[in-house]
Amino acid sequence: MRKADLINQISEKTGIPKVDVLVTLETMFKEVKGALANGENIYIRGFGSFITKKRAAKIGRNIKRNVAVHIPEHFIPAFKPAKEFVQEVKKLKKEE
Repeated sequence: MRKADLINQISEKTGIPKVDVLVTLETMFKEVKGALANGENIYIRGFGSFITKKRAAKIGRNIKRNVAVHIPEHFIPAFKPAKEFVQEVKKLKKEE
């Protein structure tokens, strides 16, 4: 499913115009990115958490040049689903 498909489905199910759904989704994505960039985590009860994970510094390798490269400590975004969310997905797999 693409973003356009998601917007269409939300619009059909709620009766809200597609433009308003698009603006709402874009604003949500922007806020999530901004919060994670500022080091804040976002917790949505029943859905999951958007968090940042710390990756330790390490030595990598440039395969083409066969040279060791230092990769500094950095943070990456991650999503941790809520227990309810995981259970619903597991139920769907059993029904197929």
